[in-house]
Amino acid sequence: MTLSSSMPRPEVSSESQAPSSSPRLTSLDVLRGLTIALMIMVNTSGDGAHTFPFLSHAPWNGCTLADVVFPCFLFMVGISIVFSLRGKLRKGVASSTIILQAAKRTLVLFALGLAVSSFPHYAWHTFRVFGVLQRIAICFFIATLLYLKAKPRTLVVVTVSILLGYWILLRWVPVPGFGMPGVDVPFLDPVGNFPAWLDRHLLPASHLYRADFYDPEGLLSSVPSLATALLGVLTGIWITRNGVTSATARGLLTASVSFLALSGVWSIWFPLNKRLWTSSFVLFNAGLSLLALWFFFQIIDLRPGKKRFIEPALVFGTNSLAVYAFSEFFAGTLDAIRLPGRHQTVQQWLFHPLTLVFPNLYIAALAYALLFVGVCYLPMLLLYRKQIFIKI
Repeated sequence: MTLSSSMPRPEVSSESQAPSSSPRLTSLDVLRGLTIALMIMVNTSGDGAHTFPFLSHAPWNGCTLADVVFPCFLFMVGISIVFSLRGKLRKGVASSTIILQAAKRTLVLFALGLAVSSFPHYAWHTFRVFGVLQRIAICFFIATLLYLKAKPRTLVVVTVSILLGYWILLRWVPVPGFGMPGVDVPFLDPVGNFPAWLDRHLLPASHLYRADFYDPEGLLSSVPSLATALLGVLTGIWITRNGVTSATARGLLTASVSFLALSGVWSIWFPLNKRLWTSSFVLFNAGLSLLALWFFFQIIDLRPGKKRFIEPALVFGTNSLAVYAFSEFFAGTLDAIRLPGRHQTVQQWLFHPLTLVFPNLYIAALAYALLFVGVCYLPMLLLYRKQIFIKI
């Protein structure tokens, strides 16, 4: 692990600013920071039983604010690949060297994901193989290879093929032991769908997130997740080719509206579903990510000048990997340690005073999540002020 900024982004050494020759989008760092803050809120909401619906994942089909967070981050990983590698290629760094570096990052990120997924109880019989960071690692590496080896037109073909192929697989390929989707078993049935069936046959049930059903970051659903990253790559190519201009902003907005409209139509036959990462879900979240990026692009990059109000987002956005890992390990620690002589964990003990201040448990849970984000912000602010950025 080295000192630099969030993964992946232009090379930055500790206690230094990014080189001026490296392409930068302040709006991208701001959006990444807000996304990470929201991700922490979703993962650490009070007692877990009294979370506002918009901060809870949809039970199955559908999409809430909580469901938007991970796809948006993965979309930005794709954009950042272009910004980071474009500078290296211009400096004459060989593709083989870049691929080797990407492979090392992928392995470290995957290993960190394994550590996060099963923390703090590393019992082999319940060790979870899949997870958020593992999915990011896989998509990052494959998207990097495709960006280096394929032309943009080929990337479009690959992305469209993934989305259409995944629809065909889930809709018209019989699921062993269940039959034809929509005929013998309900379409996108939580148990009788192809991704869930494959996960259960690849790994023992105890190693999955939901032992009897599926893993939301399973193997097969990682394929359409790659499409999310590739849409980010294509967006990054568009921005670097057109620069920070009004035309670029119009392109982002046009693409956003197009994706949202297409996803709305497609969702009639292929519902939005985060756990299966359906093709309509990919387009819907790409549309939302583009819309958010367009908004910040307009108010930040197209209007240069020092903006103090964006610093809190930059604190998280420039150290996104560090703050995510810190929040997961910190939350896991609070939930694992029990107070001497009590049946409470430290997390429950900290949450209780908020229930006295806010009798409405949903508001108390939201207050806890906000305070937790604030606690995570403090060490990241120290790193930001010292211009120390952590990356793998």
